[in-house]
Amino acid sequence: MSCPPAALRQRHHLVWLDDAGWAQVQSAAADARERQALQRWQQEQWPLVLRRADPDAGADEVCAAVALPPDVDGDKLRIAVRVPQAHVQRLRAPLTLAEVIAAQPALPGPWHLPLLALQQAGLPLRVFGSLSWQVLTGQPYLRAQSDIDLLWQPSDSSALEQGIRLLQRHARHLPLDGEILFAGGDAVAWKEWAQADQPAARVLVKGARGVRLERIDALHCAPEQEQSCTA
Repeated sequence: MSCPPAALRQRHHLVWLDDAGWAQVQSAAADARERQALQRWQQEQWPLVLRRADPDAGADEVCAAVALPPDVDGDKLRIAVRVPQAHVQRLRAPLTLAEVIAAQPALPGPWHLPLLALQQAGLPLRVFGSLSWQVLTGQPYLRAQSDIDLLWQPSDSSALEQGIRLLQRHARHLPLDGEILFAGGDAVAWKEWAQADQPAARVLVKGARGVRLERIDALHCAPEQEQSCTA
C-alpha cells in the first residue's frame, strides 16, 4: 500500500490486513485460542492496533496487536503479531472522541454527558485502549475500574498548556488517562507531564521502538496530520 513508513510505526493507529496477512498471523498463533480469536477478527473485519516495534523487526514489518475482552478474573489476552507492510490493506488514526460519543450504546451512561462536554471544549482528542476496543468491536471491554485513554497532539506550547488544564478540569468527573503525542511519534502520559515542575524535569517517553527518559524541554509539538491509507 502507498503509505509513509512512519505512519506504520505510529502506536495506537488502526490497521486492517488483507487475506494473505491474516493467514500469516494465524499460522504464527501460539495456540488454538489465539488462532480462533484472530480468525474471528478477520471474519468481523475488525482492525488491529499498531504497537511499539519489536527490537528485531525488519524495516518492512508492521508490529500490531489484538486485545481480547477481559475474562472473569479481569485478565485480558493480548496477541502480538508481525506482518509485512505489503499485507496492510488500510490504516487510519485512532477513533476521534466525537466518533466514540456517537456510538452511544458502547458508552457507560454516566460518561456520556461529561464526555460530550469535553468534546465540545474543542480539544482534538482521540481515543485508544478499552473504550476504543469496545466501540470498534461491540464486545464488553470496560469494567468498573476502566480508564478513558485519550490521545492528542498539541500544535504548540500554548495549546499544550491549555489542553493539560482542560483535561485536569474534566478529570474531576471522568476517569481520564492517556498520552500527549509529540513530533516524531514520541508520547508522554499527560498526567506525568502535568506533574513536571520545571523545563529540566524528565518524563518517560514512549517512542516507536522503545522507551526513554527525556527532559520536557527537549520535546517539540507538531500539528496533527490525518493519516489514512488504503491499498
